[in-house]
Amino acid sequence: MNITWADTRQALWNLGLLTSGSALVGAAANGLLIPQGFVSDGFLGLSILAHYIWPVLPVSVLYLIFNLPLYILGWRVVGRRFFFYSVAGAFILSLAAEYVQVTIPVQDKILSAVLAGIMSGVGGGLILRSQGSSGGTDILSVILLIRSSVRVGTTILAFNCGVLALLAVTNSLQAALYTLIYLYVTARIVDLVVTGLSQRKAVFIISPRWREIADGILNEIGRGATLLRGQGAFTAQEQRAIYTVVALNELPRVKALVQRVDPGAFVVVSDTAEVMGPGIGNQPHW
Repeated sequence: MNITWADTRQALWNLGLLTSGSALVGAAANGLLIPQGFVSDGFLGLSILAHYIWPVLPVSVLYLIFNLPLYILGWRVVGRRFFFYSVAGAFILSLAAEYVQVTIPVQDKILSAVLAGIMSGVGGGLILRSQGSSGGTDILSVILLIRSSVRVGTTILAFNCGVLALLAVTNSLQAALYTLIYLYVTARIVDLVVTGLSQRKAVFIISPRWREIADGILNEIGRGATLLRGQGAFTAQEQRAIYTVVALNELPRVKALVQRVDPGAFVVVSDTAEVMGPGIGNQPHW
């Protein structure tokens, strides 16, 4: 198989995302979570928790051990490319957990939890923006996203309820509550980085000047549109409605177009969870 420069550039980009994301997660763990007695999310959290119980075992080694069973799922459900990048991601994150030793001068526990959540959320999002993961709950999250359209952050937050219960039993309830703040912030930031930055908006427009608006969407915005037949409930007159899906940064232009052509048009804008289709789709590339 011939390897092109595009393939090499894509591989370097993915490894760069994995490395930078892992560095942020490792810095949050070593600089904030462990000094405060918190745990991280997912299997890294289990590794930190096990490290508290058996300090002789390094977090990096525990993380690799816990990840081994999940790689079979990643290979069978998601694909080989995801599997290989996930193996690389797990090793990179293990190295980051071992060697990214930083001191972050934040003493307040709530602020530590929020800052660690932001750092880990951005780091975890960058990892998932690559064509792999860091293993652990990332693999489970991707599988559930593909199979059941469950948001990545939701899976992470749900899985960590068990980690919090273990922390409350082995450490303290207070530490578990502080960790809950961290986990919530992490889940929200991960969702923002993974899907929020590529969010799509569905726009429904009813106007007697539907042809001009539809032409503007096609020619000025560069997006497709679907014309729907309808009938006014009060007037019983036939009407045409326009349905289109646009990127978040295109929405102001669509609204300006409608306002220019027909200020009295009826417009509904709604969020989309996922969009499939050439040109406008925003499904992750795993």
